[in-house]
Amino acid sequence: MSRIIATFFYTGLIRPAPGTWGSLAALVAALPIYWLGGPWLMLAAIAAVLLAGFPAARAEADRSGDHDPSHVVIDEVAGQWIAIWPVLFGAAHVGAPVLDLWPGWIAAFVLFRLFDIWKPSLVGRMDRRGDVTGLMLDDVVAGIFAAIGVVVFAVLAHGVMIFGG
Repeated sequence: MSRIIATFFYTGLIRPAPGTWGSLAALVAALPIYWLGGPWLMLAAIAAVLLAGFPAARAEADRSGDHDPSHVVIDEVAGQWIAIWPVLFGAAHVGAPVLDLWPGWIAAFVLFRLFDIWKPSLVGRMDRRGDVTGLMLDDVVAGIFAAIGVVVFAVLAHGVMIFGG
């Protein structure tokens, strides 16, 4: 069971770029979660993925002998869901169909992958821990940074649309 969780239903076994595949799978999985319970169910799903992800990632790291095996993508799922949460919340808040906010989906994906790969600031500090906590938390922080970026882009886009004509 830990392998299914850690690889997010074996998505982490897809090559190349298992982290990118895990992030894409997270976006696909976010839709039914949102449709079933809105942004608040998504928050619960993020918490559930983190609670299940830590022990699953630890088991896979122990099994592989690597503190950050590339096939473990449950951390990407948590981070990507954090990154997309402002889009889901915004759609629910204004009553818009969530897929109509597609620019936000793209921004959340691109920003999360950018921060996850680049590892600036606190993301890098978490990654350099060299343990399973760092494996999980670097993507949580990358997700938070991406979520902030999504909000900034939304404010700029809507501000330009409102004030630009």
